[in-house]
Amino acid sequence: MKSAVFLDRDGVINRALTRDGRPYPPSCLAEFEILPGVAEACAKLKQAGYLLVVATNQPDVGRGTMKQEMVEAIHADLCRRLPIDRVEVCYHPGREASECDCRKPKPGMLLRAARALSIDLARSFMVGDRWRDIDCGHAAGVTTILIDYGYAESLRNMPHHRVSSLAEAANLILDLAAE
Repeated sequence: MKSAVFLDRDGVINRALTRDGRPYPPSCLAEFEILPGVAEACAKLKQAGYLLVVATNQPDVGRGTMKQEMVEAIHADLCRRLPIDRVEVCYHPGREASECDCRKPKPGMLLRAARALSIDLARSFMVGDRWRDIDCGHAAGVTTILIDYGYAESLRNMPHHRVSSLAEAANLILDLAAE
């Protein structure tokens, strides 16, 4: 079985658009900006043998405020530019409007990818920037790493580790693997 690094998308891979202290996804390709150091961090993790899986909630599709085709175009661009092995997406609207097993903080996207790619969750990581990512990682049994931007929201579960960027998270993962 393989080890993986599960990555939230907005705020981890690409710049989240912040309004009122809360992050929001880009609404078009022109707004999709990969953060500095992300390509290098992904390359280091791939070289070390990790599978890279994006796990992202995209509720604006389910809410009717964004087209699924735009999200898929953003993911196609992301996969052209980064060595991503799989993209898992929850399009459900959230806000109590859907009961699915895939919307973070539920672990469905991680569990589905683990089955499809033979991932050992106990030797894997979830890197995110919000409480939903951390709770999802805990529910799936992976080590959680929070990229802490100081958003105006509180955590429900504490992450195993806190960092300031994906580059720092990648170095931490490689250090932990060397122990």
